[in-house]
Amino acid sequence: MVTGCGAVTPLGPDTASLWRGLLSGECGVRARDDGYVAAPAPTPTLPPVQARTMNRSAQFAVTAAREAWADAGFGPRDLHDGILDPARVGVTLGTIMGGIEVLLTADRIVHGRPLAPRTAPMAIPSAASAHIAMDLGARGEARTVVSACASGTEAIGQALDRIRHGHTDIAIAGGTEAIINPTVLGSFAAMRALSATGSRPFDRTRDGFVLGEGAGLLILESRDHALARGARIYCEAAGWGLSADAHHVVAPRPDATGITAALTKALADADAVPSDVAHINAHATATVAGDAAETRALLALFGPDVPVTAPKGAIGHLQGGAGGVEAVITALTLHHGLIPPTVGCTDQDGTLNLVTEKPQPLPANGNIALSNSYGFGGHNAVLALRRHP
Repeated sequence: MVTGCGAVTPLGPDTASLWRGLLSGECGVRARDDGYVAAPAPTPTLPPVQARTMNRSAQFAVTAAREAWADAGFGPRDLHDGILDPARVGVTLGTIMGGIEVLLTADRIVHGRPLAPRTAPMAIPSAASAHIAMDLGARGEARTVVSACASGTEAIGQALDRIRHGHTDIAIAGGTEAIINPTVLGSFAAMRALSATGSRPFDRTRDGFVLGEGAGLLILESRDHALARGARIYCEAAGWGLSADAHHVVAPRPDATGITAALTKALADADAVPSDVAHINAHATATVAGDAAETRALLALFGPDVPVTAPKGAIGHLQGGAGGVEAVITALTLHHGLIPPTVGCTDQDGTLNLVTEKPQPLPANGNIALSNSYGFGGHNAVLALRRHP
């Protein structure tokens, strides 16, 4: 069960600002001298002693985890004080580059003065999950998933399995990333992956993604644990699916067989069929080949009627944080019965039922919403959430 949500995104410092901004059609994408970015997310307010030990993505993750934890109805010291069993609570987080900005800064200063003593632990990708575990007192496990832009979604799926298999009762799961810096932007620009005009998912004139940053986390609980404490439930984490394209380091399979496999596996894991799907939160990075492959897979499996939204038009591509934030959006969509509109698409390429201009009510038929994530190297991950009565 999903019982808590937390987010830090280009639309604001919390879940409320994210949801409000999406429903009102706000766009966090901004033009800068070095190209388009999704406005850097607000720097979290943490005690200076704590903040000095964290890279920026870890700060996002801890802030979003605190919000999700409180949103689920838990107190900040429930684990530290033994109100909950800390050995039954785990953290699973997705990221790609972790504290790469720490290493880039260190590289610039290494010949000028001594490095900070915490450079290495601040730079590792697992730093964010470790900091969440320390901050909240979760001692069951602190795991990190690195699978390109599918990392956040896979992390939630892995956490779901840990609950199913009895390893934990509660999981703090999602993704985080903070890599808006000249080196990373230059690397993506060199491979011609970045947009020169803004983020336009599924638009005929799309020309690449816009780099964003932030974190999105869910609190997952076993059904028995959530019901026993009378938790408010957003939706059920019903299943998930993984596949590998095994095709190309950047481009997806044009025939979309890898994407289709992940979608099919997620439905099977949720004991669902295509007709159960009421909504799809698309990966839709606004790259020419990526959007085309996803469109092909979605039309083949679900036809042209299921309503689709693509949040990256509003928040950019959060890389390892994308799957976590978009899982939060999908959970809120099911909970509130509203599908946020897609920003940036004014001339749609294809026949998907893309929600644009204004929010659309969630269809009454069907009880499954899918959140899709696909990454460089052919990593495909899909999360299936089920509407809760």
